[in-house]
Amino acid sequence: MRLLSAAAALCAMLIGLPAADPAPKPPKLDPKIAAERRAAQSLLKSLSLRDRVGQLVVAISYGNVPSTQSTEYMQFRHWIRDLHIGGIIVINHVQYGLLRYIDPHVMALSLNNLQKMSKIPLIIGADFERGASMRVSDTTKFPYAMAYGAARDLDATRVAGLITAREARALGVQWVFAPDADVQNNPANPVINIRAYGENPDDVAAHVAAFIDGAHSDPKNVVLLSAKHFPGHGDTDTDSHSDLPTLDAAADRIRAVEMKPFQAAIAHGVDSIMTAHIMAPALDSAGVPSTVSRKVLTGLLREELGFQGIIVTDALTMAGIRKVYGDGEAAVRALEAGADVLLAPPNPEVAIRAVVAAVEKGRIPRRRIDDAAEKVLQAKVHVGLMKNKLVDLDAISAALDSKEAEAHAQSVADRAVTLVRNEQNVVPLAAPDKACLVASSGIRLSSFGQKLAEEFHKRAPHARVVFVDNVLPPVALDAVLGDPSTCSAIVFATFTTNPLLKGDLAPFVQKLSEGPVPVVFVSLGNPYLVTPFPKVAAYMAAFNAAPTGEIAVVKALLGEIAITGKLPVSIPDFGQYGDGLQLPASHPAH
Repeated sequence: MRLLSAAAALCAMLIGLPAADPAPKPPKLDPKIAAERRAAQSLLKSLSLRDRVGQLVVAISYGNVPSTQSTEYMQFRHWIRDLHIGGIIVINHVQYGLLRYIDPHVMALSLNNLQKMSKIPLIIGADFERGASMRVSDTTKFPYAMAYGAARDLDATRVAGLITAREARALGVQWVFAPDADVQNNPANPVINIRAYGENPDDVAAHVAAFIDGAHSDPKNVVLLSAKHFPGHGDTDTDSHSDLPTLDAAADRIRAVEMKPFQAAIAHGVDSIMTAHIMAPALDSAGVPSTVSRKVLTGLLREELGFQGIIVTDALTMAGIRKVYGDGEAAVRALEAGADVLLAPPNPEVAIRAVVAAVEKGRIPRRRIDDAAEKVLQAKVHVGLMKNKLVDLDAISAALDSKEAEAHAQSVADRAVTLVRNEQNVVPLAAPDKACLVASSGIRLSSFGQKLAEEFHKRAPHARVVFVDNVLPPVALDAVLGDPSTCSAIVFATFTTNPLLKGDLAPFVQKLSEGPVPVVFVSLGNPYLVTPFPKVAAYMAAFNAAPTGEIAVVKALLGEIAITGKLPVSIPDFGQYGDGLQLPASHPAH
């Protein structure tokens, strides 16, 4: 090759042409990354095709410790010892429509038991969008992402990333499926809303970058991160858990808006990107979900945006993808499109069998499987699993006991409270002991509103505090509240993330807002819920249904903290992006 290059240069000189520039040398690979890659390649050589496909599967665990005689235990043993799956995602059991939070020590013990079954360590993932508290009890109660957008504090977002990484590793989780990089610009969106930082793509991109920087800043707690949901789930009006949404926007708009946070994530070294089970006709006219679209995953994400990390599907249990394809076919098509990891397939064995068959028939190139498996193995080396795969059970309590972390979470929640309307200066409440607080969780048997009621009664022990839900008929709603004319003000606080108040709650609020007593509408969940109620005297949004949001709302209602939040989204007929009345604290707490 050197002789040919010299000859070409000599010929160019003889005929009077400028010599061609020498071929650029490939950039030097970081020695640490190079060593991780060599280790992954060495592991890969020892694996059969079926084992390599198994490494691409991340199965579901509920973080419990089943009996060794149980069907659940036998199933895990089969997945890990026989199928050689690559990882586990820890999710919550849902009982009576409510998430049951996992005890941290039980979860860690569960993961240790699973790791002990596996020859190649399992990569453990979890949806820690608002820290471990999204799934695990006794962890820092972080606000939702949109609260950070309202507080407008990138340093706080970096701290959230740092603490999230620390708590994740303490629990045995190495792969954090966060941050949410969606641009929330559709008020009818039932599934993203306050999970996103806001509607402004530049702001969302800045917070996504800050979270990644923070989570990657501690070399003692190395985690993988996953920006989601590509190519963008914010401008949809359907929940992909139950159906297949459509991102109905032009390609130029998608590149200018939805792509910005993902570009920022890539620039800041995000380890993985999660797909969205959505249709994006402008990006792929074939009418296929993005999770199984080669144009979206390979053409756009890999080739156009230059992402070289792991592409992971959103959960394959979700109806948005299962309604279109069978479980095995969805797995095959996702890998064909460019995905590397199959997250939560309903039946791991069906997925593995279908993919192996597709490779053996020549439908999926063997190289496609090898590349994906190498990425997974290198990720495991990177997070240190080959050196230590077990959780130190004795260290969990100390790792999770952080007054600084709790103070951070509450500070952000306080600064996120946004006052959009305040007619008659009803906020702060002039006579809280005579006020009536109506807490609406939207569903029964919920803990939403308990902290709100507790904190309000601490300060106003004689205030009337009642709970309502969406199954109560009008007569019952009226009876629960009693005579509204005896209230100095009515605070209606809702926690739902649904686009509308369900059942008879909407006409109940409408009637209250048209009465003589001023109504303060407080949304700790979906910020758009106030739109149907133009006659409310005041509107306050917390963008945070966590306990920190409940505490912050009480402090803001009673004037204990300054109200400084700014709308991170536009509320139809109520406020534009960036709006927010600024109030000083009138009765600071001592």
